[in-house]
Formats: sequence, structure tokens, C-alpha cells
Amino acid sequence: MHKDRPLAATIGCASPNREVSQPVHPLISAKTMSNSSESAANTNQPSVPLLDVSRDNQPLREEMLAAVADVYDSGRFLHGPDVTELEREIAAYSHTEHAVGCASGSDALLLALMAMEIGAGDEVILPSFTFFATASAVWRLGAKIVFADIDPVSYNIDPAAIEAAVTPRTKAILPVHLFGQCADMPAICAIAQKHGLRVIEDAAQAIGAAYEGRAAGSWGDVGCISFYPTKNLGGCGDGGMLTTNDGEFAQQLRLYASHGMQPRYYHQVVGINSRLDTIQAAMLRVKLQHLDCWTEARQKNAARYGQLLLEAGLTDQLQLPASHPGSRHVWNQYSVRVPDGQRDALRTWLAEGQVGSEIYYPVPLHLQVCFESLGYSKGSLPESERAAEEILNLPIFPGLTEAEQQRVVARLSEFFTHRSASAA
Repeated sequence: MHKDRPLAATIGCASPNREVSQPVHPLISAKTMSNSSESAANTNQPSVPLLDVSRDNQPLREEMLAAVADVYDSGRFLHGPDVTELEREIAAYSHTEHAVGCASGSDALLLALMAMEIGAGDEVILPSFTFFATASAVWRLGAKIVFADIDPVSYNIDPAAIEAAVTPRTKAILPVHLFGQCADMPAICAIAQKHGLRVIEDAAQAIGAAYEGRAAGSWGDVGCISFYPTKNLGGCGDGGMLTTNDGEFAQQLRLYASHGMQPRYYHQVVGINSRLDTIQAAMLRVKLQHLDCWTEARQKNAARYGQLLLEAGLTDQLQLPASHPGSRHVWNQYSVRVPDGQRDALRTWLAEGQVGSEIYYPVPLHLQVCFESLGYSKGSLPESERAAEEILNLPIFPGLTEAEQQRVVARLSEFFTHRSASAA
């Protein structure tokens, strides 16, 4: 077993740009809940974006452009030295022996399954409350998706539901570290060991997260990371990486990511073409140096939300997110629950006040039309369905200012005050 190591220390940190330069996103248009004069006043308030990638990237502009220029001058746009170095750095950051670059987080999931030779007749257990790519990778290989319900507090897959779903055909468990918090990996790995199953960690939203001191992506057979621009370590385009402690398996991942070709023009298996290009790797190497500082900023923002919402008396109206004791939550999202069927009205209210929010995810995967043939129906996974009906994600990005958070909380408070007054 791989020996645990302390999480990587902060290498450096850019000062966040505190000016709001981006329009709020996403906003929705819907019937107003207030009178016209109140609405006009609200639209004159400063907007608060759900996410502002440019704000967080701007302090690194010159360094990023210099990294791109170096790659441009070298002409090594594929398989350049920055790819190799980023793989080494991500392996160290994730506390694994190996890391393998690929074209996206979605490809990382697909490659992990391919390298395990999972296909028709095999079953893979995974959560329904997650992004589509977690399930689509299994579907594409002809394996059967087996959805398991979630823990209602962490939103991560429930180990008890995993145990109940294991059959003689089960080949792997695919837990997702949702919103930046690790699933219960000790329990999941114990189930896997008991039944002789492989474990693929979907760590797309959780680079730098840890459970009981052990990093996301280092618990299972393989971890899958996304560098999509909105992730905590986001590139300037698509990119992904796989982490593992198994050197032979790492070579299999490289083989499948390169058309199954080794040596050149000799194909051992039918793979795919999935490469992390050198320009993306070079820019990601710049940003990786600041990741711990950005994570700390997200953690401070989460703590501030908790304090502001408590002071505003909103903890009875909203269920706040929780962090497992002893874990390192990296807060890719700040997710509140809005009970009593008020979530959509609240989101409309926020939008009309120029406050960005989003619903991750409005329809759990077991109820998606494309998976109807699996036989799930409304009520099959009650906790996943309830989360989809109640969850609302608020701005949490590193450059978010205290004033912006105060604006978010004020708008939330106005909603519940207005609802109480209307009901009186």
C-alpha cells in the first residue's frame, strides 16, 4: 500500500483581482416576485457572478503567455517536456507514483475502464447524482451501469448502497468526490477488497482534496482528474489526467491513450487518441503553483458563508454544506439545500437581483431519458432525487470578495423576508 504523505505545501499565490469585470452568470429570466420599484432597485446593485475565470486568471497573464511562447518557439506542441513535468508534478501533488495525461476528464474515465478491460456483461456501481460523464464512460463500453444512492449530507455515494448493489457480475466501483469533498474511501475500499473489485476515483472536482490525510486519486486503482476551465485547477481548454500507484497499469493507460500503439505503427489493442497538449500542460504548470492558495481562498469563502448565513438567521431556511471531520474539502462548489419546494423561486429571485447561481444537478442520471432502458423510475434513489430537487450552488471561486458574499447573503435574506411577508 502506498505510504501516506502530507499534502503539498503552497508554492506561491497570486493576489486576487478584486474588481468585478464579468457579467453575472448564469442568470435566468422569470416572473418577478417583487414590485416594480423594488426590482429596479435590485437591478442597480452590483452583479455577483457564479464564477469569474478571468478574474482569477488575470494576475497570471504574463507568466501564462510566456509559458505559451516557450512552447510555440520549441515547436513541440505534442509530447513536449511540459507534459512530462506536469505528470510528475500532479503525481507528487496527488501522492501517487504515476500520472498520465489525456485530453479530458471524460477521457480519463473512459481510459481507466478500457485499461481494466471492462465491457459487455460487466457491472460498474456509481452514483446517479453526478455529471453525465461518470456514467457515459461505462455505457460506451457496453458495461452495465448500476446506480447507487448518495449520503444526504456529503452528496457522495453511500457505501451501504454500494454493498447492497454488488452482484457476481460487478467488476468495479466508481465513486465521485463531488463538489470537492472525498467520498468515504476507507469504507469503499473495504467493500472493494471484500469482493475483489477495482476502484476508479472520479476526482474531476476534487484535486487537492483528502480524506483522513490521504489525497483524492490515491485511494483506488486509479484517479481521474479534469482540467476543464471551471475546475479548481482549470486549463485554457480541455485536459485531463489519471493518477495511479501501479506502474504496469500506468503503461496500459498510456497504451490505450495512444491508439494502442507500441512501438510506432504496431497496435497491441484498439485504443483511442487522447493527448494532453503541451500548451495546456505549460499553462497548467503555472497555475499549479497557486492551487493551494486558491484552495485556501475557497475554504475561507466557505467559512465566511457559514458565518454570514448564521448571522442572517438563515440556517433554519437553508441546509448548509458540511465537511467531514479530518477531511480536506477543496470547495469546487458551495451547495445549499432549499427545502419545501422553494429552490427554483429562490434561484429566480437571485437572478433578478443580479446574483449568479446554478443547479448541479437538476435531473439525476437514473432519470435521464437516455438511461430509461436500465429500468429505474421516480423513487428508485430517493436521496439522489431529493438532492436534485433542493440543491442550489452559490458563488465560491477564489477571487470572490467579502462584499460580494455579503451581497449574496443579503439577497437570500430578502427572499425569505419577502416570502414571510407574503404569507402573513
